[in-house]
Amino acid sequence: MTSSTHIENPDVILIGSGVMSANLGALLRRLDPGLRIQLYEVTDELAQESSNGWNNAGTGHAGICELSYTPKREADGSVNVSKAIEIFEQFEHSKQFWSYAVSSGMVNRPREFINSVQHISFVHGESQVDFLKARHAGMTAHHFFRAMEYSTDRAIIAGWAPLLLEGRSDVPIAATKMDAGTDVNFGEISRKLLGWLGQQEGCGIASGHRVVGLKKSSAGWEVRVKNLATKEVRSNRTKFVFVGAGGGSLSLLQKSGIPEAKGLGGFPIGGQWIVCDNPEIVRQHQAKVYGQALDTAPTMAVPHLDTRILDGKKTLLFGPFAAWTTKFLHRQGSVTDLPFSVRPDNLATLLNIGIHNFDLVRYLVQQGTQSMADRLEVLRVFYPAAQAKDWKLIDAGIRVQAIKKTDGQAGIVHYGTEVITDADRSISALLGASPGASVSVNIVLEVIKKCFPQLLTSRDGRARMKAMIPTYDEDIKLPENAARFREVSQRADEILELRLP
Repeated sequence: MTSSTHIENPDVILIGSGVMSANLGALLRRLDPGLRIQLYEVTDELAQESSNGWNNAGTGHAGICELSYTPKREADGSVNVSKAIEIFEQFEHSKQFWSYAVSSGMVNRPREFINSVQHISFVHGESQVDFLKARHAGMTAHHFFRAMEYSTDRAIIAGWAPLLLEGRSDVPIAATKMDAGTDVNFGEISRKLLGWLGQQEGCGIASGHRVVGLKKSSAGWEVRVKNLATKEVRSNRTKFVFVGAGGGSLSLLQKSGIPEAKGLGGFPIGGQWIVCDNPEIVRQHQAKVYGQALDTAPTMAVPHLDTRILDGKKTLLFGPFAAWTTKFLHRQGSVTDLPFSVRPDNLATLLNIGIHNFDLVRYLVQQGTQSMADRLEVLRVFYPAAQAKDWKLIDAGIRVQAIKKTDGQAGIVHYGTEVITDADRSISALLGASPGASVSVNIVLEVIKKCFPQLLTSRDGRARMKAMIPTYDEDIKLPENAARFREVSQRADEILELRLP
Protein backbone atom coordinates (compact mmCIF):
# COMPACT_ATOMS: atom_id res chain seq x y z
CA MET A 1 0.00 0.00 0.00
CA THR A 2 1.47 3.35 -1.05
CA SER A 3 2.34 5.83 1.69
CA SER A 4 3.12 9.50 1.09
CA THR A 5 4.30 11.13 4.28
CA HIS A 6 6.77 13.92 3.46
CA ILE A 7 9.06 15.79 5.82
CA GLU A 8 10.42 18.99 4.33
CA ASN A 9 14.15 19.61 4.66
CA PRO A 10 14.87 16.68 6.97
CA ASP A 11 18.23 16.00 8.57
CA VAL A 12 18.51 12.64 6.80
CA ILE A 13 17.05 11.17 3.62
CA LEU A 14 17.09 7.40 3.24
CA ILE A 15 16.71 5.97 -0.27
CA GLY A 16 15.38 2.42 -0.31
CA SER A 17 13.35 0.55 2.31
CA GLY A 18 15.46 -2.57 2.71
CA VAL A 19 17.16 -3.86 5.83
CA MET A 20 20.09 -1.40 5.58
CA SER A 21 17.93 1.73 5.55
CA ALA A 22 15.58 0.29 8.16
CA ASN A 23 18.36 -0.45 10.64
CA LEU A 24 20.12 2.86 10.00
CA GLY A 25 16.94 4.92 10.36
CA ALA A 26 15.95 3.18 13.58
CA LEU A 27 19.43 3.43 15.11
CA LEU A 28 19.80 7.12 14.24
CA ARG A 29 16.40 8.02 15.63
CA ARG A 30 17.13 6.15 18.88
CA LEU A 31 20.51 7.86 19.20
CA ASP A 32 18.98 11.29 18.56
CA PRO A 33 15.19 11.41 19.18
CA GLY A 34 15.06 14.85 17.59
CA LEU A 35 16.54 13.76 14.27
CA ARG A 36 14.17 14.35 11.33
CA ILE A 37 14.25 11.51 8.80
CA GLN A 38 12.58 11.00 5.41
CA LEU A 39 12.58 7.69 3.50
CA TYR A 40 11.75 7.22 -0.19
CA GLU A 41 10.94 3.83 -1.73
CA VAL A 42 10.23 3.18 -5.40
CA THR A 43 7.90 0.17 -4.90
CA ASP A 44 4.40 0.51 -3.45
CA GLU A 45 5.21 -1.90 -0.61
CA LEU A 46 8.27 -1.74 1.62
CA ALA A 47 11.29 -4.08 1.46
CA GLN A 48 10.26 -5.83 -1.76
CA GLU A 49 13.60 -6.08 -3.54
CA SER A 50 16.72 -7.77 -2.09
CA SER A 51 15.33 -7.84 1.47
CA ASN A 52 12.12 -9.59 0.43
CA GLY A 53 11.95 -13.03 2.03
CA TRP A 54 11.79 -14.84 -1.31
CA ASN A 55 14.67 -12.87 -2.83
CA ASN A 56 17.41 -14.16 -0.52
CA ALA A 57 18.28 -17.34 1.37
CA GLY A 58 17.25 -15.90 4.74
CA THR A 59 20.32 -17.40 6.39
CA GLY A 60 21.35 -15.54 9.49
CA HIS A 61 24.93 -15.61 8.22
CA ALA A 62 27.11 -16.23 11.25
CA GLY A 63 29.97 -18.15 9.61
CA ILE A 64 28.66 -21.44 11.03
CA CYS A 65 27.85 -23.49 7.94
CA GLU A 66 29.12 -21.43 5.00
CA LEU A 67 32.22 -23.20 3.69
CA SER A 68 32.97 -20.26 1.39
CA TYR A 69 34.09 -18.22 4.43
CA THR A 70 36.73 -20.85 5.25
CA PRO A 71 37.72 -21.94 1.74
CA LYS A 72 41.33 -23.11 2.02
CA ARG A 73 43.62 -25.24 4.13
CA GLU A 74 46.95 -23.88 5.25
CA ALA A 75 50.26 -25.62 4.53
CA ASP A 76 50.05 -27.43 7.88
CA GLY A 77 46.59 -28.80 7.04
CA SER A 78 44.68 -26.43 9.33
CA VAL A 79 41.80 -24.22 8.15
CA ASN A 80 41.83 -20.45 8.64
CA VAL A 81 38.54 -19.61 10.39
CA SER A 82 39.18 -15.91 11.05
CA LYS A 83 36.58 -14.74 8.52
CA ALA A 84 33.91 -16.96 10.08
CA ILE A 85 34.74 -15.54 13.52
CA GLU A 86 34.45 -11.98 12.19
CA ILE A 87 31.06 -12.63 10.57
CA PHE A 88 29.74 -14.37 13.68
CA GLU A 89 30.57 -11.34 15.81
CA GLN A 90 28.93 -8.99 13.30
CA PHE A 91 25.73 -11.06 13.26
CA GLU A 92 25.69 -10.84 17.04
CA HIS A 93 25.34 -7.05 16.64
CA SER A 94 22.23 -7.64 14.53
CA LYS A 95 20.71 -10.01 17.08
CA GLN A 96 21.46 -7.61 19.91
CA PHE A 97 19.81 -4.65 18.19
CA TRP A 98 16.79 -6.64 17.07
CA SER A 99 16.34 -7.99 20.60
CA TYR A 100 16.51 -4.41 21.90
CA ALA A 101 13.86 -3.42 19.35
CA VAL A 102 11.61 -6.17 20.73
CA SER A 103 12.24 -5.46 24.42
CA SER A 104 11.74 -1.70 23.96
CA GLY A 105 8.45 -2.11 22.07
CA MET A 106 9.74 -0.88 18.71
CA VAL A 107 8.73 -4.19 17.08
CA ASN A 108 6.70 -7.18 18.22
CA ARG A 109 6.30 -10.90 17.53
CA PRO A 110 9.95 -11.78 16.82
CA ARG A 111 9.08 -15.18 15.38
CA GLU A 112 7.59 -13.36 12.39
CA PHE A 113 11.12 -12.36 11.37
CA ILE A 114 13.61 -14.71 13.07
CA ASN A 115 13.48 -18.41 13.99
CA SER A 116 15.90 -21.03 15.25
CA VAL A 117 17.11 -23.36 12.49
CA GLN A 118 20.09 -25.70 12.67
CA HIS A 119 23.05 -24.72 10.49
CA ILE A 120 24.74 -27.73 8.88
CA SER A 121 27.78 -28.06 6.61
CA PHE A 122 27.64 -31.21 4.46
CA VAL A 123 30.38 -32.68 2.25
CA HIS A 124 31.10 -35.88 0.38
CA GLY A 125 34.30 -37.46 -0.91
CA GLU A 126 37.47 -38.23 1.06
CA SER A 127 39.25 -34.92 0.46
CA GLN A 128 36.23 -32.86 1.51
CA VAL A 129 35.64 -35.05 4.56
CA ASP A 130 39.24 -34.38 5.62
CA PHE A 131 38.72 -30.66 4.99
CA LEU A 132 35.56 -30.51 7.10
CA LYS A 133 37.28 -32.35 9.95
CA ALA A 134 40.09 -29.76 9.91
CA ARG A 135 37.55 -26.94 9.70
CA HIS A 136 35.67 -28.31 12.69
CA ALA A 137 38.89 -28.45 14.69
CA GLY A 138 39.62 -24.81 13.86
CA MET A 139 36.08 -23.65 14.55
CA THR A 140 35.60 -25.40 17.90
CA ALA A 141 38.88 -23.99 19.18
CA HIS A 142 37.03 -20.65 19.43
CA HIS A 143 34.32 -20.02 22.02
CA PHE A 144 31.84 -18.84 19.37
CA PHE A 145 31.68 -22.33 17.87
CA ARG A 146 32.41 -24.59 20.85
CA ALA A 147 29.01 -26.28 20.53
CA MET A 148 29.59 -27.33 16.90
CA GLU A 149 29.26 -31.10 16.37
CA TYR A 150 31.07 -33.14 13.71
CA SER A 151 30.19 -36.60 12.43
CA THR A 152 30.87 -39.07 9.64
CA ASP A 153 28.29 -41.50 11.08
CA ARG A 154 25.42 -41.88 8.64
CA ALA A 155 22.88 -42.60 11.38
CA ILE A 156 23.83 -39.45 13.27
CA ILE A 157 23.74 -37.28 10.13
CA ALA A 158 20.39 -38.83 9.18
CA GLY A 159 19.12 -37.78 12.60
CA TRP A 160 20.18 -34.22 11.89
CA ALA A 161 18.82 -34.05 8.31
CA PRO A 162 17.10 -37.24 7.03
CA LEU A 163 16.81 -36.06 3.41
CA LEU A 164 20.59 -36.01 3.04
CA LEU A 165 20.79 -39.80 3.48
CA GLU A 166 17.62 -40.93 1.69
CA GLY A 167 18.76 -42.89 -1.36
CA ARG A 168 22.45 -41.95 -0.95
CA SER A 169 25.18 -44.25 -2.29
CA ASP A 170 28.05 -45.56 -0.17
CA VAL A 171 30.39 -42.57 -0.52
CA PRO A 172 32.32 -40.99 2.37
CA ILE A 173 30.32 -38.14 3.91
CA ALA A 174 30.68 -35.76 6.84
CA ALA A 175 28.68 -32.98 8.42
CA THR A 176 28.91 -30.37 11.16
CA LYS A 177 25.93 -28.96 13.03
CA MET A 178 25.13 -26.11 15.36
CA ASP A 179 21.68 -25.63 16.86
CA ALA A 180 22.25 -21.88 17.30
CA GLY A 181 21.62 -21.02 13.64
CA THR A 182 18.74 -18.85 12.43
CA ASP A 183 16.40 -18.26 9.52
CA VAL A 184 15.64 -14.56 9.05
CA ASN A 185 12.92 -12.80 7.08
CA PHE A 186 14.85 -9.60 6.38
CA GLY A 187 11.86 -8.02 4.68
CA GLU A 188 9.70 -8.48 7.77
CA ILE A 189 12.19 -6.99 10.24
CA SER A 190 12.65 -4.08 7.81
CA ARG A 191 8.91 -3.41 7.65
CA LYS A 192 8.57 -3.64 11.41
CA LEU A 193 11.40 -1.17 12.06
CA LEU A 194 10.14 1.23 9.40
CA GLY A 195 6.62 0.95 10.78
CA TRP A 196 7.99 2.21 14.08
CA LEU A 197 10.09 4.92 12.40
CA GLY A 198 7.14 6.22 10.39
CA GLN A 199 5.17 6.77 13.60
CA GLN A 200 7.80 9.05 15.11
CA GLU A 201 7.22 12.81 14.99
CA GLY A 202 9.39 14.41 12.33
CA CYS A 203 9.82 11.18 10.33
CA GLY A 204 8.16 10.31 7.03
CA ILE A 205 7.95 7.35 4.65
CA ALA A 206 6.89 7.72 1.04
CA SER A 207 6.58 4.55 -1.05
CA GLY A 208 5.83 4.62 -4.76
CA HIS A 209 8.39 7.43 -5.08
CA ARG A 210 11.48 7.25 -7.28
CA VAL A 211 14.52 9.44 -6.64
CA VAL A 212 15.35 10.94 -10.03
CA GLY A 213 18.01 13.47 -9.08
CA LEU A 214 20.79 14.08 -6.56
CA LYS A 215 22.58 17.41 -6.63
CA LYS A 216 25.12 18.62 -4.11
CA SER A 217 25.20 22.22 -2.91
CA SER A 218 26.97 24.19 -0.20
CA ALA A 219 23.99 23.54 2.09
CA GLY A 220 23.88 19.78 1.52
CA TRP A 221 21.88 17.79 -1.03
CA GLU A 222 18.90 18.56 -3.23
CA VAL A 223 16.96 15.35 -3.81
CA ARG A 224 14.41 15.27 -6.64
CA VAL A 225 11.66 12.71 -6.20
CA LYS A 226 8.92 11.54 -8.57
CA ASN A 227 5.56 10.29 -7.31
CA LEU A 228 4.96 7.34 -9.64
CA ALA A 229 1.18 7.51 -9.24
CA THR A 230 0.68 11.24 -9.90
CA LYS A 231 3.91 11.84 -11.92
CA GLU A 232 4.55 14.89 -9.74
CA VAL A 233 8.23 15.73 -9.19
CA ARG A 234 9.22 17.54 -6.03
CA SER A 235 12.52 18.59 -4.43
CA ASN A 236 13.68 18.11 -0.89
CA ARG A 237 16.86 19.27 0.83
CA THR A 238 18.91 17.45 3.42
CA LYS A 239 22.32 17.44 5.06
CA PHE A 240 22.85 13.69 4.65
CA VAL A 241 21.75 11.07 2.12
CA PHE A 242 21.95 7.33 2.62
CA VAL A 243 21.59 5.23 -0.54
CA GLY A 244 20.42 1.77 0.49
CA ALA A 245 18.67 0.99 -2.77
CA GLY A 246 20.22 -2.40 -3.54
CA GLY A 247 20.75 -2.76 -7.27
CA GLY A 248 19.52 0.81 -7.75
CA SER A 249 22.40 2.27 -5.73
CA LEU A 250 24.86 2.44 -8.62
CA SER A 251 22.71 4.68 -10.83
CA LEU A 252 22.01 6.98 -7.87
CA LEU A 253 25.70 7.21 -7.08
CA GLN A 254 26.34 8.14 -10.70
CA LYS A 255 23.66 10.83 -10.48
CA SER A 256 25.33 12.24 -7.36
CA GLY A 257 28.51 13.10 -9.25
CA ILE A 258 30.77 12.45 -6.26
CA PRO A 259 34.38 11.60 -7.18
CA GLU A 260 34.19 8.37 -5.19
CA ALA A 261 31.69 6.99 -7.72
CA LYS A 262 34.00 7.48 -10.69
CA GLY A 263 35.03 4.22 -12.32
CA LEU A 264 32.44 2.12 -10.48
CA GLY A 265 30.44 -0.35 -12.50
CA GLY A 266 27.86 -3.00 -11.80
CA PHE A 267 27.41 -6.57 -13.00
CA PRO A 268 23.87 -7.91 -12.38
CA ILE A 269 23.29 -11.58 -11.62
CA GLY A 270 19.76 -12.91 -11.45
CA GLY A 271 18.77 -15.57 -8.96
CA GLN A 272 16.42 -18.55 -9.01
CA TRP A 273 15.35 -21.15 -6.45
CA ILE A 274 13.57 -24.44 -6.67
CA VAL A 275 10.99 -24.75 -3.90
CA CYS A 276 9.15 -27.63 -2.23
CA ASP A 277 5.83 -27.19 -0.40
CA ASN A 278 5.03 -30.91 0.01
CA PRO A 279 4.33 -31.13 3.77
CA GLU A 280 5.54 -34.74 4.00
CA ILE A 281 8.97 -33.68 2.75
CA VAL A 282 9.09 -30.28 4.42
CA ARG A 283 8.49 -31.71 7.91
CA GLN A 284 11.56 -33.98 7.60
CA HIS A 285 14.03 -31.13 7.13
CA GLN A 286 14.75 -28.70 9.97
CA ALA A 287 18.01 -27.09 8.86
CA LYS A 288 19.99 -24.93 6.51
CA VAL A 289 22.49 -27.23 4.83
CA TYR A 290 25.39 -25.64 2.96
CA GLY A 291 27.70 -27.70 0.76
CA GLN A 292 30.88 -27.31 -1.20
CA ALA A 293 31.02 -25.22 -4.37
CA LEU A 294 30.37 -27.20 -7.53
CA ASP A 295 33.30 -27.51 -9.91
CA THR A 296 31.64 -25.40 -12.61
CA ALA A 297 30.35 -22.65 -10.34
CA PRO A 298 31.98 -19.50 -8.95
CA THR A 299 32.42 -19.32 -5.19
CA MET A 300 29.35 -17.08 -4.82
CA ALA A 301 27.06 -19.91 -6.04
CA VAL A 302 27.55 -22.41 -3.21
CA PRO A 303 24.38 -24.57 -3.14
CA HIS A 304 22.29 -25.01 -0.01
CA LEU A 305 19.08 -26.78 1.03
CA ASP A 306 17.19 -24.49 3.38
CA THR A 307 14.30 -24.55 5.76
CA ARG A 308 12.44 -21.26 5.30
CA ILE A 309 9.71 -19.76 7.46
CA LEU A 310 7.93 -17.01 5.54
CA ASP A 311 4.57 -15.48 6.42
CA GLY A 312 4.09 -18.17 9.05
CA LYS A 313 4.56 -21.04 6.59
CA LYS A 314 7.45 -23.48 6.46
CA THR A 315 8.87 -24.50 3.10
CA LEU A 316 12.08 -25.86 1.55
CA LEU A 317 14.24 -23.89 -0.82
CA PHE A 318 17.25 -25.07 -2.85
CA GLY A 319 19.73 -23.06 -4.87
CA PRO A 320 20.84 -20.57 -5.81
CA PHE A 321 20.75 -20.92 -9.56
CA ALA A 322 22.11 -17.92 -11.40
CA ALA A 323 20.66 -16.33 -14.52
CA TRP A 324 21.85 -13.79 -17.04
CA THR A 325 20.09 -10.42 -16.78
CA THR A 326 20.68 -6.77 -17.58
CA LYS A 327 18.25 -5.55 -14.90
CA PHE A 328 19.54 -4.10 -11.64
CA LEU A 329 16.29 -4.60 -9.66
CA HIS A 330 13.91 -7.58 -9.58
CA ARG A 331 10.60 -5.68 -9.44
CA GLN A 332 11.40 -2.17 -10.58
CA GLY A 333 14.37 -2.87 -12.85
CA SER A 334 14.64 -2.37 -16.61
CA VAL A 335 16.55 -4.32 -19.26
CA THR A 336 18.34 -1.03 -20.01
CA ASP A 337 19.83 -0.79 -16.49
CA LEU A 338 23.17 -2.35 -17.41
CA PRO A 339 23.74 -0.56 -20.73
CA PHE A 340 22.67 2.79 -19.28
CA SER A 341 25.13 2.34 -16.39
CA VAL A 342 28.09 2.31 -18.78
CA ARG A 343 29.96 5.62 -18.64
CA PRO A 344 33.29 6.81 -20.04
CA ASP A 345 34.83 6.55 -16.57
CA ASN A 346 33.89 2.87 -16.07
CA LEU A 347 33.99 1.56 -19.65
CA ALA A 348 37.57 0.28 -19.41
CA THR A 349 36.81 -1.45 -16.11
CA LEU A 350 33.75 -3.18 -17.53
CA LEU A 351 35.60 -4.31 -20.65
CA ASN A 352 38.39 -5.69 -18.50
CA ILE A 353 35.85 -7.60 -16.44
CA GLY A 354 34.34 -9.07 -19.60
CA ILE A 355 37.75 -10.23 -20.83
CA HIS A 356 38.97 -11.69 -17.53
CA ASN A 357 35.66 -13.20 -16.39
CA PHE A 358 34.51 -14.98 -19.53
CA ASP A 359 34.02 -18.21 -17.53
CA LEU A 360 31.57 -16.36 -15.28
CA VAL A 361 29.59 -15.02 -18.22
CA ARG A 362 29.50 -18.50 -19.78
CA TYR A 363 28.36 -19.95 -16.44
CA LEU A 364 25.50 -17.44 -16.19
CA VAL A 365 24.31 -18.23 -19.71
CA GLN A 366 24.49 -21.96 -18.98
CA GLN A 367 22.58 -21.53 -15.71
CA GLY A 368 19.84 -19.52 -17.39
CA THR A 369 19.30 -22.08 -20.13
CA GLN A 370 19.39 -25.27 -18.06
CA SER A 371 16.29 -27.42 -17.72
CA MET A 372 14.41 -28.36 -14.56
CA ALA A 373 15.99 -31.82 -14.90
CA ASP A 374 19.43 -30.21 -14.77
CA ARG A 375 18.51 -28.32 -11.60
CA LEU A 376 17.16 -31.47 -9.98
CA GLU A 377 20.48 -33.22 -10.66
CA VAL A 378 22.20 -30.56 -8.58
CA LEU A 379 19.57 -30.92 -5.85
CA ARG A 380 20.20 -34.68 -5.74
CA VAL A 381 23.76 -34.02 -4.59
CA PHE A 382 22.01 -33.03 -1.32
CA TYR A 383 18.75 -34.95 -1.52
CA PRO A 384 19.29 -38.04 -3.72
CA ALA A 385 15.65 -39.14 -3.59
CA ALA A 386 14.23 -35.80 -4.81
CA GLN A 387 11.39 -36.11 -7.34
CA ALA A 388 10.46 -33.52 -9.94
CA LYS A 389 6.76 -33.46 -8.97
CA ASP A 390 7.60 -31.99 -5.55
CA TRP A 391 9.61 -28.98 -6.76
CA LYS A 392 8.89 -25.79 -8.69
CA LEU A 393 11.14 -23.04 -10.05
CA ILE A 394 10.76 -19.45 -8.86
CA ASP A 395 12.63 -16.25 -9.63
CA ALA A 396 14.47 -14.56 -6.80
CA GLY A 397 16.28 -11.27 -6.37
CA ILE A 398 19.02 -9.69 -8.42
CA ARG A 399 22.49 -9.14 -7.03
CA VAL A 400 24.54 -6.35 -8.58
CA GLN A 401 28.20 -7.16 -8.06
CA ALA A 402 30.20 -3.99 -7.52
CA ILE A 403 32.99 -3.63 -10.06
CA LYS A 404 35.89 -1.35 -9.30
CA LYS A 405 39.50 -0.79 -10.24
CA THR A 406 41.77 -2.69 -7.88
CA ASP A 407 45.52 -2.11 -8.14
CA GLY A 408 45.12 -1.31 -11.79
CA GLN A 409 43.10 -4.44 -12.51
CA ALA A 410 39.35 -4.83 -12.64
CA GLY A 411 37.85 -6.95 -9.90
CA ILE A 412 34.43 -8.18 -8.85
CA VAL A 413 33.57 -7.91 -5.16
CA HIS A 414 32.11 -11.35 -4.44
CA TYR A 415 31.72 -11.07 -0.67
CA GLY A 416 31.13 -8.26 1.76
CA THR A 417 29.49 -4.90 1.39
CA GLU A 418 31.26 -1.95 -0.18
CA VAL A 419 30.46 1.31 1.64
CA ILE A 420 31.01 4.37 -0.56
CA THR A 421 31.20 7.68 1.34
CA ASP A 422 32.16 11.08 -0.05
CA ALA A 423 34.95 13.22 1.36
CA ASP A 424 32.75 15.48 3.50
CA ARG A 425 30.70 12.49 4.73
CA SER A 426 27.38 13.88 3.52
CA ILE A 427 26.41 10.81 1.47
CA SER A 428 26.93 7.08 1.90
CA ALA A 429 25.88 4.27 -0.39
CA LEU A 430 26.09 0.51 -0.14
CA LEU A 431 27.14 -1.84 -2.89
CA GLY A 432 27.73 -5.44 -2.08
CA ALA A 433 26.64 -8.96 -1.39
CA SER A 434 26.55 -11.75 1.17
CA PRO A 435 26.54 -11.64 4.15
CA GLY A 436 25.21 -8.06 3.84
CA ALA A 437 21.69 -8.35 5.26
CA SER A 438 22.79 -10.52 8.17
CA VAL A 439 25.48 -8.06 9.26
CA SER A 440 23.49 -4.97 8.30
CA VAL A 441 23.50 -3.57 11.83
CA ASN A 442 27.29 -3.74 11.96
CA ILE A 443 27.53 -2.13 8.51
CA VAL A 444 25.28 0.82 9.34
CA LEU A 445 27.02 1.18 12.69
CA GLU A 446 30.19 1.87 10.70
CA VAL A 447 28.27 4.48 8.69
CA ILE A 448 27.20 6.15 11.93
CA LYS A 449 30.76 6.13 13.28
CA LYS A 450 32.02 7.77 10.10
CA CYS A 451 29.20 10.23 9.31
CA PHE A 452 27.58 10.89 12.70
CA PRO A 453 30.48 10.54 15.17
CA GLN A 454 28.97 13.18 17.44
CA LEU A 455 26.13 10.80 18.27
CA LEU A 456 28.55 8.33 19.84
CA THR A 457 31.08 10.58 21.57
CA SER A 458 28.76 12.10 24.17
CA ARG A 459 28.01 10.25 27.40
CA ASP A 460 24.30 10.04 26.54
CA GLY A 461 25.01 8.83 23.01
CA ARG A 462 27.34 6.09 24.18
CA ALA A 463 24.82 4.97 26.81
CA ARG A 464 22.05 4.81 24.19
CA MET A 465 24.23 2.74 21.87
CA LYS A 466 25.28 0.38 24.68
CA ALA A 467 21.61 -0.16 25.47
CA MET A 468 20.91 -1.14 21.85
CA ILE A 469 24.12 -3.06 21.08
CA PRO A 470 25.79 -3.93 24.38
CA THR A 471 29.04 -5.21 22.81
CA TYR A 472 29.40 -2.63 20.03
CA ASP A 473 32.66 -1.33 21.55
CA GLU A 474 33.85 -4.62 23.05
CA ASP A 475 35.95 -7.33 21.41
CA ILE A 476 33.97 -10.44 22.30
CA LYS A 477 36.23 -12.51 20.02
CA LEU A 478 38.93 -12.49 22.71
CA PRO A 479 39.07 -15.61 24.91
CA GLU A 480 38.93 -13.52 28.08
CA ASN A 481 35.55 -12.14 26.94
CA ALA A 482 33.91 -15.54 26.38
CA ALA A 483 31.70 -15.23 29.47
CA ARG A 484 30.58 -11.74 28.44
CA PHE A 485 29.70 -13.04 24.98
CA ARG A 486 27.59 -15.89 26.40
CA GLU A 487 25.78 -13.55 28.78
CA VAL A 488 24.78 -11.02 26.12
CA SER A 489 24.07 -13.58 23.39
CA GLN A 490 21.82 -15.72 25.59
CA ARG A 491 19.88 -12.67 26.70
CA ALA A 492 19.27 -11.70 23.06
CA ASP A 493 18.20 -15.27 22.24
CA GLU A 494 15.68 -15.24 25.09
CA ILE A 495 14.09 -11.98 23.92
CA LEU A 496 13.99 -13.14 20.29
CA GLU A 497 12.45 -16.46 21.42
CA LEU A 498 15.27 -18.45 19.85
CA ARG A 499 16.37 -21.92 20.89
CA LEU A 500 18.94 -21.56 23.66
CA PRO A 501 22.25 -23.44 23.21
